[in-house]
Amino acid sequence: MDLDPGAWGIDTGYWDATGSWRQPDAEGIEALARAMGATHEQPRPPEDAPVWCVRPGQGQPLQGRCQLVLEDGTDLGAVEQLPADLPLGYHQLHPLDGGPTTRLVSSPGRCHLPPDLRTWGWAVQLYAARSRLSWGIGDLADLGRLCRWSAGQGAGVVALNPLHAPAPALPQAPSPYYPSSRRYRSPLYLCVEQVPGAQGLGPELDHLARAGRALNDDRRIDRDRVWTLKSEALSRCFDAFEGDGALGRDHFERYLAHQGDALAQFATYCAIAEVHGNGWHDWPAELRRPDGAGVARLAAERADRVRFHAWLQWVLDRQLAGAATLPVVEDLAVGFDPGGADAWAWQDLLALDVRIGAPPDEFNTQGQDWGLPPFVPWKLRAAGYEPFIHTIRTALGHAGGLRVDHVMGLFRLFWIPLDGGQASGTYVRYPARDLLDILALESHRAGAFVVGEDLGTVEEDVRSELGRRQVLSYRLLWFEPDPPERYPRQALAAVTTHDLPTIAGVWSGADLSAQRDIGLAPNEDGQAELHRRLRERAGVDAGASVAEVTTSAYRALARAPSQVVVATLDDALGVAERPNMPGTTDQWPNWSLALPVPLEQVESDETVTAVAEALSGPR
Repeated sequence: MDLDPGAWGIDTGYWDATGSWRQPDAEGIEALARAMGATHEQPRPPEDAPVWCVRPGQGQPLQGRCQLVLEDGTDLGAVEQLPADLPLGYHQLHPLDGGPTTRLVSSPGRCHLPPDLRTWGWAVQLYAARSRLSWGIGDLADLGRLCRWSAGQGAGVVALNPLHAPAPALPQAPSPYYPSSRRYRSPLYLCVEQVPGAQGLGPELDHLARAGRALNDDRRIDRDRVWTLKSEALSRCFDAFEGDGALGRDHFERYLAHQGDALAQFATYCAIAEVHGNGWHDWPAELRRPDGAGVARLAAERADRVRFHAWLQWVLDRQLAGAATLPVVEDLAVGFDPGGADAWAWQDLLALDVRIGAPPDEFNTQGQDWGLPPFVPWKLRAAGYEPFIHTIRTALGHAGGLRVDHVMGLFRLFWIPLDGGQASGTYVRYPARDLLDILALESHRAGAFVVGEDLGTVEEDVRSELGRRQVLSYRLLWFEPDPPERYPRQALAAVTTHDLPTIAGVWSGADLSAQRDIGLAPNEDGQAELHRRLRERAGVDAGASVAEVTTSAYRALARAPSQVVVATLDDALGVAERPNMPGTTDQWPNWSLALPVPLEQVESDETVTAVAEALSGPR
């Protein structure tokens, strides 16, 4: 194949985290190009340009006369240049000579960032934050409690794991970073007692609630059992909602109308998955595409279940809006399950023969394959970035901030051919300028700040560009060579993340022992460096207790000038296990360990209180 890798955005080599230059083989590069649509007849991607991102107030001239239609439907007629008072939004340019329509994105270019932002908060895995009333998993009522309690401590934010939707059939995927859909939320987080229709169920609901609360006795979260109980209860609530004239029916119908075809398609996927399983690749052929011959027929046959799954999203939207009494920082996963709802809906825009991940680094010496299919850059642009817009807009609904996981993916992603492995992988470039303009526009509209998770292998100019875009950097005590006093102001500062050791895990050596026990090849020198850095930053001696080290470490972190500082409840409670152990599946209870005590005890824990006081004082 007469292939130009650069035309497809494929890097023919890259610098890894150790400073070594790596080059994939020619077969790997060709495999990536084929996954994007390259053939002997199509050696370069189409050069269609259906999107133009601009700044308001610049009045750029056009190459020809166009009809300009604003997002709100206002027709400005034929124009030869953009008006100086062009409003922010998504507009349409229709060339009068009959050429293709261009989506005109008028963006502020920089994300929303209050100049006086300076706050602290708790970083929480919501599934782990159970109260005594939870049904085996933390829910949105627990989030409401967390927000009220945190505000009482003086916190300004609560940062969460992704709330994205898993597919509805069993088994339930444990990872919030491997969702069926990033556009919709997980019904596992619903508080059943607060669902419309629950009030009249009486003994039926009481029996299910007792079974659900009994799951709190096991620290390991059993999502399959939780969903079995909650789905039965929610189905009964839905029947009651539909059958009694339903308080809120008008609101639900308006929600359906506003969500439109996207929600109908997602709910249809869920109704099919209940019958045929979560992976659409294994469905009957007539169901494998949203426009398949059998999809409309099955949706009609299971119309009540389609409506049920749409109703769940409405209830989730209501409960999240009620719970977020403090600004919530939501988390956007970098991708989605190749067998899930988003991949089913957008399969024509994806490279389904590829998975994304990360090359080897000092903490993951074998590299990582995340099992997520990437968007093909030119196809995403040709679609007017609609999937990206919808995903960002959903993530910012009811949010005060948004953490973008692996924010470098807006610039480039590490693609791995399914049949090639890590050695055949390399980076593929994305239209970062357009994606950042869209992110800025949606951030501005939501009034929410954006945090870019810029850890790992980061190109030199990426952080500079993110800084210009008013995206907060992510700075960790584990990684920063400088003390917190020297952290940048435009940043979110923390000690650790869900993929890294907790303070207790490092200080006690439990994290290193756990890695050895499950057969990993831990970075012994790296762990020793973390221990040394923790002792130095906390200013403690070798005999200090975990509680003393934790409080001292966060007291040091509080001196950072960074606009946002967060502490994990895992650290404050002395949890030795990290939430996720990269590179493992069954060897570690990833995303499945609850906090060791319920929220009722968290609220009175001495170390938790001490950490809160350490962060709230100087800030």
